[in-house]
Amino acid sequence: MTFKQLEALYWIARLGGFAQAANQLNTSQSAISKRVHELEQLFDTELFDRSQRTARLTEKGEEMYVLAQKLLAQRDAAIEQFGKPGVVERRIRIGVTELTAMTWLPRLVGLIQQHYPKVILEPDVDDSLQLRDKLLADELDLVIVPDTFADSRLQHKAIGQVTSAWMCKPGVVPAGGTVRLHELARHRMLVQGNNSGTGRAYDAWMKEQGVQPANVIVVSNLVALTGLTVSGLGVSYLPRQCLQPLVAAGMLTVIDVAPALPVVRYVAMHKGEHRSALTSSIVMLAQACCDFTRMFQAQAEEEPARD
Repeated sequence: MTFKQLEALYWIARLGGFAQAANQLNTSQSAISKRVHELEQLFDTELFDRSQRTARLTEKGEEMYVLAQKLLAQRDAAIEQFGKPGVVERRIRIGVTELTAMTWLPRLVGLIQQHYPKVILEPDVDDSLQLRDKLLADELDLVIVPDTFADSRLQHKAIGQVTSAWMCKPGVVPAGGTVRLHELARHRMLVQGNNSGTGRAYDAWMKEQGVQPANVIVVSNLVALTGLTVSGLGVSYLPRQCLQPLVAAGMLTVIDVAPALPVVRYVAMHKGEHRSALTSSIVMLAQACCDFTRMFQAQAEEEPARD
């Protein structure tokens, strides 16, 4: 029995077909079929039900799948623990929010390639709720999201934080002086909704302040949210520092609101049983380069040391 045979069975079962497994393992469908056939000959038992159109495991196939999952995880752990970073060969699927993708994701990708040149990185950009669900469904290995999801099945590590401010097109809210939150709520508010970690955090916070906006438009996409705010459609909470160029250009203005918005903390999350040396290392790299203050950051060749 070989790891290649186990990988073939594992990915067929995970992805639902021989072609998908071949694509995942960068080989041909015939090679995948050959590996499964070798396993079946070795144990003299069918692992897939050939009477079905889909790749459905037999009862013995289910047992072999569980065994393959354990053995492959142990193999990966051994390689990560005893091998040099440069020889670690793995695919790792990382989920990030739109704000991370628009700010420091290129720096993280560059650091991972620098330290683990043979690791294949597959970023997935989505809203926080979808990323959490994909993590629980084993469709992602690690996600970086706002710290608004308490779940005992997930481990989390602090990465950084985002400072937001209420903004609008100049003139939408009269300039001068501090605006109370309940007064601001009389304007149309553009919010991110409960699929967004930031949206969940600020929705809960406003309820704690006793504020319930009467006119709300939910915009899940950060670029669209910014564009609608710039157009003068309403007021919105937006990441303050990275959108400073739009403020400087006169496209947006920051509203002085009391009480001020709380910071939103970001965390890296993974399933408890899926922690590995590689995952832990990537979390540390994320901590080192996390920077929500600038949009579209260039990939850094060498990260400066931090105090």
